Amino acid sequence: MKKDILYMHIQDSERFVISSGMNFGEFAYCLQAPLSNLLLLKHKFDDGEFNRNTLMEYVSQENVRELLKEDVKEYGDFCWIDFEEERGLDDLDGTEIAELLFLGHCKNHLRPPFYRRLNNEFVYLAHDDGWFNKVYYRSLETYFKMLGHLLPIKMESLRMKRTWLSRRKSTDYPPVPAEVFHRLTPLMAEGLVFSFNQAQQARNRVEIPVWVVGDYINMDNMADGYDEIKHQSPNALIVLQQKTKEWSVTLKS
Repeated sequence: MKKDILYMHIQDSERFVISSGMNFGEFAYCLQAPLSNLLLLKHKFDDGEFNRNTLMEYVSQENVRELLKEDVKEYGDFCWIDFEEERGLDDLDGTEIAELLFLGHCKNHLRPPFYRRLNNEFVYLAHDDGWFNKVYYRSLETYFKMLGHLLPIKMESLRMKRTWLSRRKSTDYPPVPAEVFHRLTPLMAEGLVFSFNQAQQARNRVEIPVWVVGDYINMDNMADGYDEIKHQSPNALIVLQQKTKEWSVTLKS
């Protein structure tokens, strides 16, 4: 995984986002609310509980932190759907269970994967977690708010890596408002890369460059596509004014 970039391709009408560069731990940490119970569609987690109706294992909300300790990237396929109460699993009918099996196996939906019996917010479908992730969001506003917390974490991680021998005091980056990403939505619909390694940092200003790279399912091809254009002028800049701690976006013509 290229740790210095984040690829995001949003499919607005079907409420899913394909990404590379965001892993399960980062996703969970950046959400506004803790994850609830998780029905495991594809996994290698040893401490799940068994549901007799779905014949699948699940992780209760109290044990999600144990799952977060796992190196789920090593699972290969790692797929789950959240749910509110176990009785919702017991009420699922055969058609719904078949749809869930299809989701985990094909990483695609037969119909919009939001179930009244589960009251789920997400469907998380990953292969080599952090390399290829496809996440369905009941509300895309949840996605924009999550992304607003993820970008500062990526920037802080990179800055700490560069200055780990320095005594310079750490300064947290504030969350990026959802409105910034609303302006980038047309570019996200084409598939874009945020490059943290090429971010410009000065005393008064931080600039994160953004390139449109295209719609990819194969992340090796995406990485190659990014390598071909990363020396060109970016399509947009996400800008932090250090004095006011305010984020904005500049779109290039």
